[in-house]
Amino acid sequence: MQTNLHIQADTLYRFIQLHPKLLVLTGAGVSLDSGIPTYRDENGVWLRGAPLQHYDFIQKEAVRKRYWARSFVGWPTISQAQPNAAHQALAKLEQFGVVDQLVTQNVDNLHQAAGHQQVIDLHGNLQRVVCLQCGAKITRAEQQERLAELNPLLPSLQAETRPDGDAALADDYFEQLDLPTCLVCSGVLMPDVVFFGGTLPVPRVEQSLAALQQADALLVVGSSLKVYSGYRFCVRAKDWGKPIILLNPGNTRADDLAQLHIRAACGEVLTELVECFFSQLNANCED
Repeated sequence: MQTNLHIQADTLYRFIQLHPKLLVLTGAGVSLDSGIPTYRDENGVWLRGAPLQHYDFIQKEAVRKRYWARSFVGWPTISQAQPNAAHQALAKLEQFGVVDQLVTQNVDNLHQAAGHQQVIDLHGNLQRVVCLQCGAKITRAEQQERLAELNPLLPSLQAETRPDGDAALADDYFEQLDLPTCLVCSGVLMPDVVFFGGTLPVPRVEQSLAALQQADALLVVGSSLKVYSGYRFCVRAKDWGKPIILLNPGNTRADDLAQLHIRAACGEVLTELVECFFSQLNANCED
């Protein structure tokens, strides 16, 4: 007797058989089982307050101090996180030739850590830090070391981690924080990501949409699509006549645009989907 999980995976498998070249768009739900929290609950409601705004970081030193203090505390959770079943399954599907391109809204580098080759980090990557003046880049690990050298009390602080590597800390420590500056030009340093309200680099968006044009269908995994940067892919897919399938336990902004919405935890369904492909490969070998 088939379980609901088997039925969901088989439904997705049959969809892929008809549309064998996928563009996959992933969101925060994919990294939840790696210990990285999501911004919203299944109904799209903020879980931990509104996130950092992009231009507040650029324009306000106090905001930058608050971010880097919190980020210092939250970084170990991000840097030590390991790919989970969903990341591993998507990497396997790429090896099978099913996932032609993966576009992620996440900034945690876990798809790459799982061995996925064709990844576009739509919102950037927390592993890098960039100078806003000259564009020079360093690793996030280097930034962590410099923050600790300038602020000896930072390593003793503890707090709950947020999805962007931030953490919830009281405000009284921030004013005293010494911030590292660019080693090349002494400019302001920022994580190499686009925070909420920021503008995505045009070449990155164009590359992602070009991949969607070449795909047979769009599979959205672990995203509520509340933010337009992700939702736009569903709008374009609809305009271009490409089927959309959603794998997310809660409602999404694109429910009315999709041909199918599988409401389930993405890791379990994707793992079972990989088993479907292995079974087919074994059957072909026996033939």
